Amino acid sequence: MTLIGTISRYISWRLLVAIIGILVLCLLLIFMVDMIELLRQSGKYGSVPMWQLFYLSLLRLPSYSELVLPFAVLIGSIGGFLLLSRTSELVIVRSSGMSVWQFILPGVAVAIALGIVAVTLYNPLAATARVHADRLYAEAFGKEKSLMRTSNAGSWLRQDGVDGQSVIHALFTSDRGLTLTRVSVFQFDKEGNFFERLEADRAELKDGRWELHDVWVSAVGREPAHYERYVVSTYLTQTQVRDSLGSILSVSFWELPKFIEIADKAGLPARRHKLQYQMLLSRPFLLAVMVLLAATCSLRAFRFGGIRSMIIGGLGAGFLFFVLAEVSRNLGLAGLASPLIAAWTPILFASFLTLTVLLYQEDG
Repeated sequence: MTLIGTISRYISWRLLVAIIGILVLCLLLIFMVDMIELLRQSGKYGSVPMWQLFYLSLLRLPSYSELVLPFAVLIGSIGGFLLLSRTSELVIVRSSGMSVWQFILPGVAVAIALGIVAVTLYNPLAATARVHADRLYAEAFGKEKSLMRTSNAGSWLRQDGVDGQSVIHALFTSDRGLTLTRVSVFQFDKEGNFFERLEADRAELKDGRWELHDVWVSAVGREPAHYERYVVSTYLTQTQVRDSLGSILSVSFWELPKFIEIADKAGLPARRHKLQYQMLLSRPFLLAVMVLLAATCSLRAFRFGGIRSMIIGGLGAGFLFFVLAEVSRNLGLAGLASPLIAAWTPILFASFLTLTVLLYQEDG
């Protein structure tokens, strides 16, 4: 038992180091690409200090890292198992009496533990950083004002209020959709007739109203007028706006159940948030499936040959799995499948398939 425990800890450590190494490499690549994009945005919207771009990219990095974690676990596990196989350590382990399931189990345990930490601890930190990043992004790139700008980018929101209906366009959103930057409001009266257009630097949602700051008002039959503050009535609640405009990446794992409960009581579907919650719940098992998938293509001894083909096959199988998961996620977002089914079906399918392949490879 002591020997098996020592070998298990050794395999776990080797796989963890390989996974973290691949994850760090992915983060460096993402950081570089994001910095290039921010530099491009800086050149488009005006000069932004380099330190501010660097800080902004660092704040955005944790939320992006959650997206690449399954890839890192898959590629890191393949690399870790191949290194153990190349040095004949797996051959020695098998000769000591351990079955393939006994030295795969440490990798699965590492993946599940990594997934639990990522969901319960890392995700809330990433969500908090994303909120600050969205606000900083809006402040950095939302300073230009133009009375007649016609950008098609950003977010659109149709609403109703005491004064009539209005259509709101915001180039940037922050604070989970409650703060809008570079805002255009097309205001209609109670009979549905257009009567004024508002161009504001910033808008904040309060109880029953949008508070606009630094506003130009262009009304029918009047010259444009400037106001430091302007109010537009609304029947929208914070929950409704967050569901429509808020970034799903800015809501943490621990906040999602409360948000979903409030949305259900308000009669909102909150489908995106329900799906996100199920995907976070399933993440530890998703990472475990990545280890099983890596094992199917990397446990063969080097002396048997065909390693390159098995690696390519494993990466191809991983790609197909992520395509399947993305299709399932979109079905869930479209309402064609429940969030529970959309999140868990690809994982269950992949786990059954990988276990079948491993049984065939090892036990015939």
